[in-house]
Amino acid sequence: MQNIFTPNTNDLNSEQFDILLEKTNIQIQKITSHGQVSDKWYEQDRDEWVVLIEGEGIVRFEDGKELHLKKGEHLHIPKRQKHKVVYTASPTIWLAIHF
Repeated sequence: MQNIFTPNTNDLNSEQFDILLEKTNIQIQKITSHGQVSDKWYEQDRDEWVVLIEGEGIVRFEDGKELHLKKGEHLHIPKRQKHKVVYTASPTIWLAIHF
């Protein structure tokens, strides 16, 4: 059993994606960032609900809106809404639910 609050430090040069649960219509993923940002826009086929477990991050949307998330804050990203992460503290732990 792993602790959700423990950052994945397998590779500090890239984000670490750990799938905690995957079923037909849902995926729960723990993402550990160590200062990484997105160069490309994400445009996913499923809705995503994300909560910051630790650290902080800034998510930018295609329309220019930015949300600065801190520990405990969450947001819903509807499917096909273009977004990218433009800042993360080190470490930042995200819990992402794709549905």
